[in-house]
Amino acid sequence: MANLLAIDTSSAWCSVALSLGDQAPELRHEAVSAGASQLLLPWIESMLSTANIALKDLDAIAVGIGPGAFTGVRLGVAAVQGLAISHNLPVISVSSLDAIAAQLVGTRNFKKSNPQRFCIAIDARMEEVYWAQYETQLDRLPQRIGDIQLTRPEDIDLEGMEFLAGSAISAYGERLPGFKGVLDADIAVSALGIFDCAKQLFAQGKQHDVRQLEPLYVRNKVALTTAERKEAFK
Repeated sequence: MANLLAIDTSSAWCSVALSLGDQAPELRHEAVSAGASQLLLPWIESMLSTANIALKDLDAIAVGIGPGAFTGVRLGVAAVQGLAISHNLPVISVSSLDAIAAQLVGTRNFKKSNPQRFCIAIDARMEEVYWAQYETQLDRLPQRIGDIQLTRPEDIDLEGMEFLAGSAISAYGERLPGFKGVLDADIAVSALGIFDCAKQLFAQGKQHDVRQLEPLYVRNKVALTTAERKEAFK
């Protein structure tokens, strides 16, 4: 088993997980809003010190590349670039929605309902949501069906979905298409989900050079004109 460090700052949480060999990951996960930039590197240093391991002894560093908060995603990616370059370490890129899906399949509510297909949808601000469909896999993490989408809440495709999870439920519940399956509005991305995805990707040899690391930008336009805002609310 590998020594893996997993990081996510794509939301309002600063989240770091460290796993050595086959040990269960140690997690530090706190809501910090804009304070992640001051905490991320000290947390990593503290966790490595407590585990009595040096950065150079890691096999890879995994990071959430979004979609999510623009500044937060950039912070996580930049931090991992610096850490990986300093010790020539490979990195593992993980989408935030894939990480949430990995966490979701381990929850009691999900296991009880045992859906074959489900959807992760998170608040993207600007009256939009990021969403993706998934299919459960036997003894493996769920498989994403297609690309991550950015649409109005009304335009999420929930046909054939048996479970819906993510912050979009709380943010836009009344605007989502009619859905009669199971809901989980509370689950959010954390370094544990990043770690779960990274562990599988590392076993598949999908770690890569840090020079290939970049944020996942689903939204290319971050501001609307006055006319576009008026049109969106018609």
